[in-house]
Amino acid sequence: MPDEDAPRADRQSPVGKPVIRGDPDITGQTPEEAVQFDPDDPESVALAADTVARFATSSVGDDDHVYVLRGAAACAALVRGVGSYKIAAERTDGAASISFIRKWARVHDLPRSVRLHVARGDIAPTAAKHVARLAGEARFHLAWAILDADLTVRDVRTIASDVDDDTSIADALRAHGITPGHLDVDLPLATYSELRRQAALEGRPPGSVLADALAAYDPDRYETNTQR
Repeated sequence: MPDEDAPRADRQSPVGKPVIRGDPDITGQTPEEAVQFDPDDPESVALAADTVARFATSSVGDDDHVYVLRGAAACAALVRGVGSYKIAAERTDGAASISFIRKWARVHDLPRSVRLHVARGDIAPTAAKHVARLAGEARFHLAWAILDADLTVRDVRTIASDVDDDTSIADALRAHGITPGHLDVDLPLATYSELRRQAALEGRPPGSVLADALAAYDPDRYETNTQR
């Protein structure tokens, strides 16, 4: 059985490193402006504890995505630095609960492709908290459903809870009227015409032709993802 108090490590980049927050094209911040937390540096861990305490008591909402991502990074770094969620909460002098720190640390551990949409405002941080409750490919399926089906935070929370109750992500999405894998796309007219022509000649739906084109674009990655 997994240790519920053990920090997760789904993310590949160093904990607390502002990979997205330090990208001026996304957030307007330069790497120098974005706060970085080092879980191996006691002074940085102290800064993370202070940041988490202020984050937990702040009234800043989902509109300030950069502030929220910085708070999530501080939560993750603080947990890594002290070794557990319980001690991390104690380091905030009661300002942040174990549950609060766990939820936001997991947001920081989401894959970069998902966090990019959080930083851009496409996925609300409060919705990202529920995406982060899931594991593996389910996180991606729920995140992409938010983008494609315009899910509310309540919808996301309900779907995540269904998956927590051992419902497959595909069935949970269908129960909310979402067709897993459905995507509306806009193509240049010439590309659209060629796609339709090729699909007709091969007797296949356009989506199948697009799937093959994606597989040919990056065969190794596509094979790895489809085998999960």
